[in-house]
Amino acid sequence: MNIHVCDVEGKPSICFDTGLDPRSFARTKMSQSLIEPGYIVYPDGSKKVWKSSGVNDINGFMRVWGQHFEGERLDKVLEKIDSPQQGPMSLAQLKAETPAQAALKAVAFWIRAKLLLGDVDSTLHPGAVFINNSEGDDPQGSVFFTPMNLAQRCLLVEGDDLNRFSCPDLYGIDASAFCAGAMLYKILTKSYPFPDEDVIFQDMREGVFLPPRLAAPGLDEKLSELIQSALMLPVENKKIHISGTDVLSGLLKILTEKENEKDSVSSLFKKIPGEEINRLEKERGRFLLLQKIFVKTRRFAVQNKPALWGAAGILLFIIFVFASMSKNRNERLTTEGMASDQVVYAYYDAFSSLDHIFMEACILGADKSDINVAASYYAVSKVRQSYEYSTGPLVISARFWKENGGELPAPNVFGVTDMTIERLEGREDDNFIVYRVSYLLWFPNEDIPSSRTDVLTLKRHRKNWRITEINRTLN
Repeated sequence: MNIHVCDVEGKPSICFDTGLDPRSFARTKMSQSLIEPGYIVYPDGSKKVWKSSGVNDINGFMRVWGQHFEGERLDKVLEKIDSPQQGPMSLAQLKAETPAQAALKAVAFWIRAKLLLGDVDSTLHPGAVFINNSEGDDPQGSVFFTPMNLAQRCLLVEGDDLNRFSCPDLYGIDASAFCAGAMLYKILTKSYPFPDEDVIFQDMREGVFLPPRLAAPGLDEKLSELIQSALMLPVENKKIHISGTDVLSGLLKILTEKENEKDSVSSLFKKIPGEEINRLEKERGRFLLLQKIFVKTRRFAVQNKPALWGAAGILLFIIFVFASMSKNRNERLTTEGMASDQVVYAYYDAFSSLDHIFMEACILGADKSDINVAASYYAVSKVRQSYEYSTGPLVISARFWKENGGELPAPNVFGVTDMTIERLEGREDDNFIVYRVSYLLWFPNEDIPSSRTDVLTLKRHRKNWRITEINRTLN
């Protein structure tokens, strides 16, 4: 490590190995680092300015050193979370704090020190911060923020030129709040919020990460919201509006409330039943899939804006023609002469065949999300046909597909299969009937269908049965 504790003149000191020979040290004006301040923040709120004591030559390379601080580098505290236990644990190890507990306590000390420093410009990189997590010459909870530029030079030589916990677009207390959120995310989920090094800063700016509630199921809801808010601070059009100071204060309150807990990590989680875990796992998978599609699409659009403008003009023309045709058809289609159960069957058949015009004729005041899905697939299908010069349907009805063998994979299959319908209440003479409909819904490129149960309320309107309410349950 290039920032470490070593002996100078027979005494322990904080040392910074710059990796520069004397000539390069002078040419890069690194000698100015001797007057660059660091800060030691004590638990009682007092602060002390730390400055280098001198420079010495170690094997031809310049080392800056100064007053000793008893503590451990914060990045090394965080790294221990991922380190596997080697061999059986001793009694002392069993009684000691777990790496995650020690990391939580260290981050709590770090947050408190940042709040006490306020607007003072201090280093963010965990590798440039020492935390005293135990009693010693310096009180437990003391934090040493090393000189910023000197530490940055040493960490660069050390090979750590990518700080996963800092966003270059943030400054002051907002930057500290983001860093705290990223460190807590790492501790509580065992993964980085922005793992892809190739696009890490772009992901930070766009808020591309798995939300804490899905990354760590059962995590305290308030803590999860604060971490989410912290990681959204660099996003320009964020939906969450909360200041960095409020984020840090909220995080510190939660962490210090758990300070006396036997296991401060487990106390931040609530027990959740197996069914809820399975539901969250499915939601996590859907979220990651949709996020991947959305991010790729957005970034592709930014890189290919001129070509997309041309395609958009063509699409608008198609939509205009399609809307004109839809208006004429909508005026003709009705459910006249159909019994109530026939309307239900016809509605789901129209859904499978993307006949959103007839679906509109079946609906009166009910939720239209199914119609929007059918219309979207219909529009996409028509655009693809125009580009691919195809005359056949690009989306196949799920019922037709199943009746013809139902082989997987089925990239172009959409619609309803295995439908059962049951009358729950009402009569034809009362002009009011409620049905329960259970079915499987197949989406393109998905080998496992969605199991759904809908409760439909139908009323007779001008002699025609119409669906007035759809209550859906995902099984």
